[in-house]
Amino acid sequence: MTGRVLHLRGTIVLDDEREVGEAWVVGDRLTFSRPSTPVDATLEGWVLPGLVDVHCHIGLAADGAVDRATAHAQAVADRDSGVLLVRDAGSPADTAWVHGADELPRLLRAGHHLARPKRYLRHYGRELDDVADLPAAVAQEAARGDGWVKLVADWIDRDLGPDGDLRPLWPADVLAEAVAAAHAAGARVTAHTFATESLDALLDAGVDCLEHACGATPDQVARIAAAGIPVTATLLQVAQFESIAAQGERRFPRFAARMRALHAHRYALVRDLHDAGVPVLVGTDAGGTIAHGRIADEAAELVRAGLPARDVVAAASWRTRAWLGVPGLGEGASADLVVYDADPRLDVGVLGSPRAVVLRGVRVR
Repeated sequence: MTGRVLHLRGTIVLDDEREVGEAWVVGDRLTFSRPSTPVDATLEGWVLPGLVDVHCHIGLAADGAVDRATAHAQAVADRDSGVLLVRDAGSPADTAWVHGADELPRLLRAGHHLARPKRYLRHYGRELDDVADLPAAVAQEAARGDGWVKLVADWIDRDLGPDGDLRPLWPADVLAEAVAAAHAAGARVTAHTFATESLDALLDAGVDCLEHACGATPDQVARIAAAGIPVTATLLQVAQFESIAAQGERRFPRFAARMRALHAHRYALVRDLHDAGVPVLVGTDAGGTIAHGRIADEAAELVRAGLPARDVVAAASWRTRAWLGVPGLGEGASADLVVYDADPRLDVGVLGSPRAVVLRGVRVR
């Protein structure tokens, strides 16, 4: 091993069960064996595997795709917050170039959001005129991305006028065929869902993850738990539902009432999911209307909802890395880590003030 040597000392958290007192970064790799070469610098504190934002949109802003310079700045904001692994949750921009930018977080892309005309945010998704085209589109996005595909399962149907409300976009049989197409291509599927009416078909189809899922009933929570499907709660996003309801109340009173109900129930639902044994993931929904770099705020919201800080921190780091198949802190692994002055598992607010961020062995903050 050659290269700059960084000594890590304090509490190095490997996972739920294992901690060590020291480790070293040699070049871009982590080791638990003391190197023979001199140490160039020492970092002391609580060391965690790099954080994970599992619902993030690099390359997306309120009006759609952004240029490369803006996307780069978004990724830097995430990185400086301690997020060193991003699972993209859909972007109209081609961000494959991020893979070659060593100064940016690792990125797992889901390709375009798959939606229908006038049934999602303008300029965000790939809109399919015919629902029957969904399985083929899923296969195409699976080939384009990094092992994930993103479906928009429900959105407001404005064509219903005053009765406009959240409605599913896809027939159940087409949805099942689409998820099977993704799995055949070696990809996993996650789905945007606000509506109660969409969840059973998604679960029947074998979807791999749910985004928001804020309309889940107690029976659906039990189904999600039994299937072992994680849910990304996106509480920062759901916090905006009251203002969304106010904007649409005059034209779409049923939709506004629904969004207000989902907003009021958001914390109780997250507690119910956690208590049922559902893995609750940490995702900011950055991009669009939410700024990048807010992983600590999302974690704090989950704790405010009643989740234990230890579980939230684990979900923001090593547990989700394992679920995504990306190593954390292990012998010979890439040195992607965050150092804190105190233990965030005892006070989740600590996540907002990293002492140091190390990516691929380089201290970037």
